[in-house]
Amino acid sequence: EPNVLAGTLIAHTDAVWGLAYSGVKNHLLSCSADGTIRLWNPPEKIPCICTYNGEKDPAWTAGSISAAPAVGLSPEQSREGDPRAGAPLGLFSVQSNNHINKVVSHPTLPVTITAHEDRHIKFFDNKTGKMIHSMVAHLDAVTSLAVDPNGIYLMSGSHDCSIRLWNLDSKTCVQEITAHRKKLDESIYDVAFHPSKAYIASAGADALAKVFV
Repeated sequence: EPNVLAGTLIAHTDAVWGLAYSGVKNHLLSCSADGTIRLWNPPEKIPCICTYNGEKDPAWTAGSISAAPAVGLSPEQSREGDPRAGAPLGLFSVQSNNHINKVVSHPTLPVTITAHEDRHIKFFDNKTGKMIHSMVAHLDAVTSLAVDPNGIYLMSGSHDCSIRLWNLDSKTCVQEITAHRKKLDESIYDVAFHPSKAYIASAGADALAKVFV
């Protein structure tokens, strides 16, 4: 729609899988099946600031991103990138044969959390790159993660049709919601916390988006 389209950013050569916007510097991150993650300043005449790519690492396929510096990769590696330099600061050794479906950063602690195809959720120390906790979180692939703005709760979504709320301190499940129906063996695609109100939301393969109080 011309009346709502503000502009188009063209650079990726394959499907764009994820976007994350940072309001601090008005920058946008995009990740694609072409194996690259791009940092954008949309108002600029040449909007693409830098590109993270897998030319030196053929296993690198961009899968998900968060607004914090953590960058999601699959199948076996996660890198913490410096957007200013366009280069990784460190390497997380995930040691998994399953794809990473989502990567999020804790809002206050130096912790990165990953969601895996093999039903696991894993926690990594950003300073050392070492895994500090791993747990089987669902009955099917964990597809999505979100951390509440206060950093107290983690929410996960899965193809097992459930949303689970976890206490980040104890790593225990405090609530479970059956949210979406399965379609072609897929269910929940994404979950989110409202930034200021007590709402959570989910989107599913059943073509529904739901908001919970």
